[in-house]
Amino acid sequence: MIIILLGPPGSGKGTQANFIQNKLSIPHLSTGDILRQSVKNETDLGNKVKNIMARGELVSDDLVLNVIKERVSENDCDQGFILDGYPRNIIQAKSLNIVLKDIDRNIDRILFLDVDFSILQSRIETRSKENNDEKRADDTSEVLIKRLDEYKAQTEPLSEYYRNNKKFKKINGMKSISEVSLDIENFLDNGI
Repeated sequence: MIIILLGPPGSGKGTQANFIQNKLSIPHLSTGDILRQSVKNETDLGNKVKNIMARGELVSDDLVLNVIKERVSENDCDQGFILDGYPRNIIQAKSLNIVLKDIDRNIDRILFLDVDFSILQSRIETRSKENNDEKRADDTSEVLIKRLDEYKAQTEPLSEYYRNNKKFKKINGMKSISEVSLDIENFLDNGI
C-alpha cells in the first residue's frame, strides 16, 4: 500500500506515520528525516541542503524528487511505503505520479491531517523542548513561521488538488492522537 500523508508542520504526521508503519509493516519515508540525516552525516546532499533547511526554506523539487526516486526503489518498499513530507506542491504531485507510473505502482491512500494553525506554534515549541538531545534546527519559532508560510503557499493547495480523488481523506488532526489513529485506520481498512 502506498500512502501519502499530508499536513502542516506540527500536525502529527510523524506520530501517525509511525502508527501506520506499525499497522502495515511498510517503511515511513519522511523527506525531512532523510534530508536531516544527510545533513548530520555530511553527505553531498546534506551539504547542499544544510543552510536551506536551517533558514526554513524548502529544498528544490529536483533534489527531493531524486531522493524519493532512489528511496522507493529499495527492496523494503516493495510492499508499499508512507510518504511524509512529499509531495509538498502540485509540481511534485505530478512528478510523483510519473515516478510511480514508471515503476508500475499507484497511490492507494492520501491522508490530509487538518489542524488549526493557531495551535501549531505551541506544538512545535513543545516538541523543541522535549527533544533537547535531538534538537532540530527547524524547530524554532522563527523557522516555524517561515515553514508555515511556505506550507500555506505551496503545500496547502494539494488539499484542493487531491480533493476529488476517491483515495483522498481529510482527517481532523485536532482530535486526540488515538482518535486520529482510529480515523486513519478506518480509512485504510475500509476506504471511509
